[in-house]
Amino acid sequence: MRHVAAMDATGQATDGGPTGFPAARIDLRAVACRRGGRVLFAGLDLTLSSGQSALVGGPNGIGKSSLLRMICGLLPVFAGSVAVAGALALADERMALDMDQPLARALSFWAGIDGHGAGGTGVADALAAMALAPLADVPVHMLSTGQRKRAVLARVIASGAPVWLLDEPANGLDTASLALLDRAMGRHLQQGGIILAASHQGLPLRETVALTLSRPVAGPDDLPDDGGEGEA
Repeated sequence: MRHVAAMDATGQATDGGPTGFPAARIDLRAVACRRGGRVLFAGLDLTLSSGQSALVGGPNGIGKSSLLRMICGLLPVFAGSVAVAGALALADERMALDMDQPLARALSFWAGIDGHGAGGTGVADALAAMALAPLADVPVHMLSTGQRKRAVLARVIASGAPVWLLDEPANGLDTASLALLDRAMGRHLQQGGIILAASHQGLPLRETVALTLSRPVAGPDDLPDDGGEGEA
């Protein structure tokens, strides 16, 4: 795959962006992913700097979720290199929230770990951004499917991380919630954040790079190994 440099809001290639988050950056060089004895994709190059975004597409099982998890350090990189400047926040199918706690308290727990203590405004702002403020005192397990999805996105917002990795962020959201996601992503990019999203459907990311993962021709590395999970 060729190297891709993202565009800023004017459509011009740039190494910098807005200054809300200092020096946020993702650099992928010749990255390959191997799961379950198969090379899912190879030769992926991508550079994202402050204020830039990319949308990763491709068929089921091509490694979109694995790519995000490799960038987080949750999966090993089979080949190539991954470099990230700035804290990361991942939103995927895992809520990562205490189901028995009220929503605001569950979010505050992670905000504290991320360096944004419960006494700050990050959680309140995140709840407001996802229209969840009226549910702040409701236990997480009582939230509907759509509300839980918005709670996951609120967790990412409350983290204060400059780099957002979003795995199918639009799943389970109705039209009104998609508008909230649109505004949250736009605000994050305007503040100098980075968004790398994997999705089967289009997302309201303006001036974004579109990446389509594809499986390489089978080679000697497509051999059985010690395992590995199937992957979207």
